[in-house]
Amino acid sequence: MIDREVKELETAIEQIWDIAVGKFGLDPFPVHFEIVPASVMYEIGSYALPGRYSHWTFGKAYHRMKMMYDFGLSKIYEVVINSNPSYGFLLETNSPIQNKMVIAHVLGHVDFFKNNAYFSRTNRRMVDEAALHARRMSEYEFTYGRKVVEQFLDAVLSIEEHIDPNVFIRKTEPDPKKKKNESRPQGKYDDLLSPAEIEAKSGGPQGADDKVKSGPALPEKDIVYFLMKHSPTLEDWQRDIMAMLHEEMEYFVPQMQTKIMNEGWASIWHSRIMREMDLPTHDYLEFAELHAGVVSPHKGQLNPYYLGYKIFENIEKRWDDPSKEDREKLKLTGGTGREKMFEVRELDNDASFLRNYLTEELCDELDLFVYELVDEEEWTITEKKWERVRNHLVGNMTNFGFPYIEITDGDYNGNHELYLKHRHEGVDLDMKYGRKTLEYVHRLWGRPVHLETILDGDSLVLHYDGSEHDED
Repeated sequence: MIDREVKELETAIEQIWDIAVGKFGLDPFPVHFEIVPASVMYEIGSYALPGRYSHWTFGKAYHRMKMMYDFGLSKIYEVVINSNPSYGFLLETNSPIQNKMVIAHVLGHVDFFKNNAYFSRTNRRMVDEAALHARRMSEYEFTYGRKVVEQFLDAVLSIEEHIDPNVFIRKTEPDPKKKKNESRPQGKYDDLLSPAEIEAKSGGPQGADDKVKSGPALPEKDIVYFLMKHSPTLEDWQRDIMAMLHEEMEYFVPQMQTKIMNEGWASIWHSRIMREMDLPTHDYLEFAELHAGVVSPHKGQLNPYYLGYKIFENIEKRWDDPSKEDREKLKLTGGTGREKMFEVRELDNDASFLRNYLTEELCDELDLFVYELVDEEEWTITEKKWERVRNHLVGNMTNFGFPYIEITDGDYNGNHELYLKHRHEGVDLDMKYGRKTLEYVHRLWGRPVHLETILDGDSLVLHYDGSEHDED
């Protein structure tokens, strides 16, 4: 990129910031932009955080992304990091107008990161934290061997999504050094609880049995946390690795909870900011083409940019110019559509966003429906009623689309065996992956593991004792 284009972008950043903040009222963190080659862009995209620890899964993602880019099948225009200050990476092969749109899009994301409630407890210094994690991981590789550490990472990463989205209100473990009457978990809001509530929160009366079965509150959805704290076989360095990966997943959880909202919010503001820019006609035409590509429906799958954009647009319209039915149903007492958009941006996640604001009219306009593979032969539309379509979308967001599995017993058969239960919600487990994951869980727990699920309508329990699989 030549110096003239760099200077043009520097000027554009100032203009875009002034429009976003001064005219539209966005409130982003300061953003540091960098122009990088495709190799760096796809490295950051595959690792999700710059400077993160190495693992073969990241390399696999990198080569897949880079191959798609090299063959002209896909392209990452930008990567933005949730931190304070935030980081926006621009692809050096982008045209000036592409980078201007990307800058406006990034400011929308950063405003969302700063103001959405689900991001309020995220670590804004995770880039630095990830670099520290990578250094500790390298030390463990030097001490115990790269292959040993990688095999352990394979096991932990197989269950990394199985953490509790409510990690920030988790009870803490009691400190055994404290006095007996102070041994209950200490929570941030304990001063608001009654003695009975405190006792219930701590899992029972003080001085209760400290065995794995009765000590930790069960069932436990956060499988990574439970194994890290209570596995009878893990060494300290292994628990430290699990703690690092758990911390990184805590950072990514809000992004998983708000994908549709976040992309819709960034898209609606990049479109409005760019329209306020003083651009020549050919730049407006290029922008219009780019924008249409971002917020257009995708055949066979949902485009989160498009869906989020249309819902935010519909919210503004309904609150600015409500029908009589909307006025009564929504109990409108004043305020503007833009104020409502900012309120939704602050308080909702994707599940509540869709449940509260995806209307029948929008479902019809977007032609949303549910389709399934019937008799393993052909894909068939199975549902078009808008409420069921909406509920299906919301249901797919439960646990971010992953199976909802809980630990229900840490001392099964009185032998410190681990019993897990799949909260079946209409979708069967893939048995190949289920059995392989049981092997990884066994590696972390060190004792036989069991998984209760439903397959083809019948109850099934999978068992793995370290050497062979069984089921009943």
